[in-house]
Amino acid sequence: MSDHIQVTTVADSQEVAVRLARSAVAARLAASAQVLGPVTSIYWHLGELGTGQEWQTVLKTTASRYPELRDHLLSEHPWDNPEITAVEIVEATDAYLDWLKRTVEPGD
Repeated sequence: MSDHIQVTTVADSQEVAVRLARSAVAARLAASAQVLGPVTSIYWHLGELGTGQEWQTVLKTTASRYPELRDHLLSEHPWDNPEITAVEIVEATDAYLDWLKRTVEPGD
């Protein structure tokens, strides 16, 4: 597995998405974050098909920092069961990956 990952979550407002992004980056659990939206989401919730407007937060971190980032997002998110997913960053410039690691793992 790559040491560098991209983590996503969603929120029902831009304000909440920005707050989640800012708090994670401020705590150095993510090197950067982008908030995208609004997006229209189609989903199953409590046995019903739903449609809603959401804001996506995309965060970049390392695999070793993921557990702390996940726990942070879970504790700060207003939803009981928010989407929190992670995928490997399989290609990027060496300079970017070095910066990412230095930012979330200072002193390593």
